[in-house]
Amino acid sequence: MTALLDAGERLGRDELEALQLERLRATLRHAYENVGFYRAAFDKAGLRPEDCRTLADLSRFPFTVKADLRDNYPFGMFAVPEGRVRRIHASSGTTGRPTVVGYTERDLDTWADVVARSIRAAGGRPGHKAHVAYGYGLFTGGLGAHYGAERLGCTVIPASGGMTARQVQLIQDFRPEIIMITPSYMLTLLEEFERQGVDPRSTSLKVGIFGAEPWTEQMRGEIEDRFAIDAVDIYGLSEVMGPGVAQECVETKDGLHIWEDHFYPEVVDPFTGEVLPDGEEGELVFTSLTKEAMPVIRYRTRDLTRLLPGTARVFRRMEKVTGRSDDMVILRGVNLFPTQIEEIVLRTPGVAPHFQLRLTRQGRMDALTVRAEARAGASTAEREAAARSIAAAVKDGVGVSVEVEIVDPETLERSVGKIKRIVDLREAR
Repeated sequence: MTALLDAGERLGRDELEALQLERLRATLRHAYENVGFYRAAFDKAGLRPEDCRTLADLSRFPFTVKADLRDNYPFGMFAVPEGRVRRIHASSGTTGRPTVVGYTERDLDTWADVVARSIRAAGGRPGHKAHVAYGYGLFTGGLGAHYGAERLGCTVIPASGGMTARQVQLIQDFRPEIIMITPSYMLTLLEEFERQGVDPRSTSLKVGIFGAEPWTEQMRGEIEDRFAIDAVDIYGLSEVMGPGVAQECVETKDGLHIWEDHFYPEVVDPFTGEVLPDGEEGELVFTSLTKEAMPVIRYRTRDLTRLLPGTARVFRRMEKVTGRSDDMVILRGVNLFPTQIEEIVLRTPGVAPHFQLRLTRQGRMDALTVRAEARAGASTAEREAAARSIAAAVKDGVGVSVEVEIVDPETLERSVGKIKRIVDLREAR
């Protein structure tokens, strides 16, 4: 296995930290000299780039949040002239102005390298065919996976999202070993295989690389069992780079190794912003170490996880993201995440792995209804038993009472990208 690792993956911990400090100091200087937002933020904090003498000194510098990117729309966060930018990506902007990110030619090379590293860690090899079902376009998923797979030496099938029946046919005809896809859309493909009378375990697929949304160990088990593949997690976000910031290694499946030679991680208390020691859960924060077009300093991701020592690689691991601080539902004083409900739904007989949470207001109190799909052929008695089981499990495991509605198969909206688990109807009343 060691022969497969690139030079960055062979660094010792001391060598890695020396490289991180060198790159961090250069990034702080690059951001301060070329981005008005960072110059103003550092000056306000009474800091200069040279005040970062150790990695621990980074905690003195101010955070960057998504609102900062939106306030500087479209190109105010760029640190190079627009003529040096070779590609632009952007978020959907469904909750406000989109966040815009740019890449120089070297940034695109770096991105392809870290995605190639990720696919190799997941079990992909040169010569494999990679079916990329992430969305293409302004979303970073499709093109990020595409160029990384090509960099590794894979043959890319740029399927994108949608046209589910055709995707199933392409997988049968082209016989890819790798699929890169959101976990929720993989479940949609699963249903289409079964609808067409094809055993999902009979396909050529060996590795599924799943990202763009939180997913649980229970969902991993469901996918691995029903497809007979290794299901591994990839992590990224457009503000930091795109997919390929961290990757789970197929030989351990014990969390995602962060490519720390390019992205410096911290975990902070979501409320105070205090840096937490490794092993404590909090909000993930990233500083880019090698980006030219749009460096980010202490970007608050809102993703909740903890940092752990490396196992399959020298780089530290992050636990699978359990949720986002902005996805957390506070229901009658209890903190609840969609992934907690997913774990319960996936282990409940008689229901499919498709659910939705509906928040409403009953008088002065918030109320939550869990809507889960019945499996095909489930009897009325099985549906009623499933509803009771889910309600009891939520009460026992989360500590809050919810209503449960078991709906007909294929009733809930399907997703070809990131699924929307929470429907908040409280403001609609």
